[in-house]
Parts: sequence; structure tokens; C-alpha cells
Amino acid sequence: MREHWDLEDGISFLNHGSFGATPRAVLESQSALRRRMELEPVRFFRDELEALAESARGELGRFVGAHPADLAFVPNATTGVNAVVRSLPLQTRDEILITDHGYNACSNAARFAAARAGATVVTARIPFPLDDEDQIVAGILEAVSARTRLAVIDHVTSPTALIFPIRRIVTALAEAGIDTLVDGAHAPGMLDLDIEAIGAAYYTGNCHKWMCAPKGAAFLHVRPDRQDGIVPTTISHGANSSRSDVSKFRLLFDWTGTHDPSPYLSIPAAIATVDSMVDLGWAQVMQRNGELARSARDLLVETLGIPNPAPDRLLGSMAAVPLPDDGDPSSTDGGQPLRDQLLRDYHIEVPVPAWPAWPNRLLRISAHLYNQPDEYERLTRALQEIGISGD
Repeated sequence: MREHWDLEDGISFLNHGSFGATPRAVLESQSALRRRMELEPVRFFRDELEALAESARGELGRFVGAHPADLAFVPNATTGVNAVVRSLPLQTRDEILITDHGYNACSNAARFAAARAGATVVTARIPFPLDDEDQIVAGILEAVSARTRLAVIDHVTSPTALIFPIRRIVTALAEAGIDTLVDGAHAPGMLDLDIEAIGAAYYTGNCHKWMCAPKGAAFLHVRPDRQDGIVPTTISHGANSSRSDVSKFRLLFDWTGTHDPSPYLSIPAAIATVDSMVDLGWAQVMQRNGELARSARDLLVETLGIPNPAPDRLLGSMAAVPLPDDGDPSSTDGGQPLRDQLLRDYHIEVPVPAWPAWPNRLLRISAHLYNQPDEYERLTRALQEIGISGD
């Protein structure tokens, strides 16, 4: 499968989760859109863009289980989170609930919005390693109070690569009268999504990661009963538009100034391209990637001499394992030195994320169609040579 991507020869790229990787055919489709835009920019933006965006929104809606009218394109999930938390009329005693597995940028957005209003951010503690999804739900609900206004919860966590039982969490919080903003950055293309069935007030996800769309393609879904008052981070012409054929939500988000729309207009090409790479389409892609990530995780924990840090059912196309504290200063100062060493000396690109909730280092592997089992074997041999193993 690797010939479909422009990935550098000789590098084992085990970090699809950070920024994704876009197949050559999708990049060519994006280039064609850019050429079309530059041939006659005024015609493209004034006469053609809206119909093109509607078509892309329809394809995306079918893929993620959402009505297209409730979807807005944003450049990344962090922008989607910012749009929601900065739109809410928070009060001085309000609380925003996050977890210690949350993505740092989105947690920062919650802190910024809370600080402006004099509100408070409360962090739910979720154990890792863990044995059961009940520990996730319990950790979140234990942090809820009568002042909790919004919960920002990951669908798939970035540092620990855990699939949170998001529908169960959203339901439990709704029963307590609390809206949930789901940071689904990793979910589209990794999991078989049905956003409407999840039922969250807000859901944002990236298309440039596991869906393999170009960078700059993401979406924000806002439930119809919560769209009033949710505005983009940039206010533009839609704020006083007289159009009545589309919602105010869409008018605000569809045009936030001159931009390159080719990333999100390429979403249909990404869906179709990856779907065509295997006989059974996306269902097979998700299953294959998940099985490869779990088998790679098993190989790593055997090498490290540790138990599995999470049950298989909580893993998708990524897995994270804790590394031992071996006396290396990078054990407690983030993992950049180890990441650099693996790339420089072994030609392996894999993240060693710094996660404040864990005292040492984590190592997180990803699996997509271009990855093969021998790449993870290569990683374990490298760790053994460096001296990070269970021996």
C-alpha cells in the first residue's frame, strides 16, 4: 500500500496519528481544485464554492453519521473546540470539565474561555493503565458538580490512545443536565461513527488524520437545538446576511474570510480513495488498522516486560504503552530525545509524548494501510539496543 503515499523511503512512519498522511491521488485531486480556483478566482468563490462545499458536506455527513446542515467545516478540531467554548456565555461560578487525558491545545482553549469569564476548569482524573471502561466513566462523573456547565471529552485520547465510551459518557452527563463537547480529532476514519446516535451537543473531528484528507480539513457538528449563539472564531459577512435559505449557524461558518477551501473540498476524494484500496472498503480498513495496532502493542509490552495497559476493546488504530524510568533524564522531561534518537539512528518516526499525568514516558504507535508488522518488530529491536526493555 505504501506506493499510494509520498512517504519518505527508508523511514518507518509509525506516527499517522499526529498529522496524518495524505495519499497521492487525494493530493492530485486537491491540486486540481486549486487550479480551478486560480483559473478564475472570483467565479470560483462567488459562483462555484457553495455548491462544491454542499457536495463535500453531504459526503462527509454520510461518512460520520450526521445531517449535513448541522456540519460546519473548520481547519482542525482545535478550532472547533475554540468556537464552542468561546461562544458559551459562561458565568463566574461555572465550571468546564476536562480530563487529564485531554489534548493540551483543547484543554488550553477551555482554560482561556474560563479565565475570561472568571469560571473554573475542573480536571477529571482517569487512571492509566486501566482495566475497564467503567473507570473512565466513574472518573468523569466523580468530577461533576452542580456548577458544571460543559464537559470537553475526547472520543479517542491523544497521549494514551484510548477509545472512551463516548455515547455512555454523553448520556450520563446529559442525565445530569450537562452538555458535552466531544473532541473527536482521531475518530473519523478510525471508528465507525454515528454522531447523531452519540447525541452530544457538540462534536468536532479531523478529516486529515485517519480519513487521509489534506491538512486543514475538519468539521464541527452542532446539534440543532444548540446552534443558536455558536459562532466561529472569525466573524465575517454571515453575521448580518439577509439570506433565509440557510441557517444562521451555516451563514456564520461557511464564510470566515478568504481561505483555501481545497482541503475540505477534497474530503470526498479521500473517502473514495481509501475505500478503494481494499476489497471491503472502509470497514476493512478500520478492522485491519485496529488489528495491526493491537498486535504491535502486544509486541511492545512483551519487549518491555509489562502487562497490557488497556483492554483491546478500548484501542483503535493507535496504542500507547508506558516506558520504564531507566534513569534517562528524558524519562521525566518529555520524550523528545528518544524520539530524535529513534529517527536519527533507526529511521523510525514514532512519538514519545510528554504526558503530565504519567511520571515517565509513553510511546504511542499508529497503524494505517501503509504500515506492516515488520516495522514494529524493527521498533522493538531498536528499543532493546537502546536499553529500553524488560530484560
